[in-house]
Amino acid sequence: MADILMVLTGTDRLTTTDGTVHPTGYWAEEFTAPYRAFADAGHRVTVATPGGVVPTPDQASLRPDMNGGAEGAAAVKGVLDAAPELRRPLALADVDPSRYAAVFYAGGHGPMQDLAQDADSARLLRGVMDAGTPLGVVCHGVAALLPARTQDGGWLFTGYRLTAFSTVEEKQTGLADRLPWLLQERLEEAGADYSAAEPWTPHVVVDRNLYTGQNPASSAPLAEALLKTIG
Repeated sequence: MADILMVLTGTDRLTTTDGTVHPTGYWAEEFTAPYRAFADAGHRVTVATPGGVVPTPDQASLRPDMNGGAEGAAAVKGVLDAAPELRRPLALADVDPSRYAAVFYAGGHGPMQDLAQDADSARLLRGVMDAGTPLGVVCHGVAALLPARTQDGGWLFTGYRLTAFSTVEEKQTGLADRLPWLLQERLEEAGADYSAAEPWTPHVVVDRNLYTGQNPASSAPLAEALLKTIG
């Protein structure tokens, strides 16, 4: 049995280019699929958020059409309702990365609002990477990698092969023109070796101890790849 840290956004909104607020949060499947995989493997899960706030699921991620129908939506909601870790998250500032065998960042648009500039998350990521701890990051959660810096001030993930929610997928959501920046573009500008598969299909990229998934469909295979590193 190992301890796994799952990091979620602490916000329930995203400020768009016109100054309006788009309701968001974490994407439910990107928590529930890994959470179930980790729990079924016998591992203990701890949740952390900026400030230790109780995380909010993006309501769109709970809809039947986003979960393969009413049965799938009910199953996702059942996992969220039964996960006590969601109701008592740690504050990122209080997290000791050395306590965990693996760390996993879920997505949703929320990370673009908070984790993309969160100093406590950046500190955590640097500790994880320095220690060689397996790090899984999916979809918009990859935005959390952006503020992480090396000791000399360079981007911690320069040259890493990775994936994240693609610009094509973002355009298909209808939000691309309203977002302050696009994740794929920002990652490429920062120095990532980015790749993507066809929109909405599973795609996992592994480079050293960094494991990334492109979209919600990548959550389960990403968790399974991460599990192989910890038994």
